Amino acid sequence: MAVTLREQPGETGDARYLRRIGERVREARARRGMTRKLLARDSAVSERYIAQLESGHGNISILLLRQIAQAMNLPADELVRDAPDQPLELTLLIETLRRLKPGELAEARQHLATMFAAATVGKRTRRIALIGLRGAGKSTLGALLARDLRLPFIELDREIERIAGASLAEIFDLYGQAAYRRYERRALEVVLERHDRAVIAAGGSIVAEAGTYDLLLTACYTIWLMAAPEEHMSRVVAQSDLRPMAGNDEAMADLRRILAGRAALYAKADARVDTTGATIAAALRRLKAAIEEAR
Repeated sequence: MAVTLREQPGETGDARYLRRIGERVREARARRGMTRKLLARDSAVSERYIAQLESGHGNISILLLRQIAQAMNLPADELVRDAPDQPLELTLLIETLRRLKPGELAEARQHLATMFAAATVGKRTRRIALIGLRGAGKSTLGALLARDLRLPFIELDREIERIAGASLAEIFDLYGQAAYRRYERRALEVVLERHDRAVIAAGGSIVAEAGTYDLLLTACYTIWLMAAPEEHMSRVVAQSDLRPMAGNDEAMADLRRILAGRAALYAKADARVDTTGATIAAALRRLKAAIEEAR
């Protein structure tokens, strides 16, 4: 669905977005050979309302938009997506992948990575990326590992702050989550451009941003530093970081939910190292063993 949107003088971002939705609806309807009257009948949305929507003047509810999408046998997210329209080949590829089973999807991703020059495991071990929740030991173990391997140690959060010219707290307070994610992606790209070899400590939530996480997985040998939830919490508090506890009586329950929600994503890492109950020296030995096994 390729919609070319020309910017109108004095048009706000909201107005441009509504116009983009309207043009997508009109183009999808035309491609299906549906008149406005027919779409109105099949969607149970008035023809007048659809006309307003297609002209960019209809601030339609999500429920009505879903009815319109269903009448055209379209996923509603194709109409409301804020990003530029994707190429037709990508749309067709996504539909092909939707038909695959979970195991087949993993195999397809591996084939694509191999075909389009993703680094082999051996080459990826030149860059070691540590992921996991706060308190997993990414900073402590990452710095020690980098020292032993004589590699630069890079905390991605510090790179984000350097690029943004602001602390993480300021980025979230002033610009919000979306801006942080953009800075995170740019910081990772810069690190990969500048360092063929390094130990990288990534933010705990990097796995939630699919594009950035995929870049990390394909460019680095990624290791999930695991620990029991209670140990995560005790380590963070021991570091005088009381953010998990501040004003939150259910901090441990929240941490468990976060871990449960991210576990399948963390599991995409090349290796796992459990640091529960381990001394720093023991955890470092486990980490180095995981890397040696990959080489």
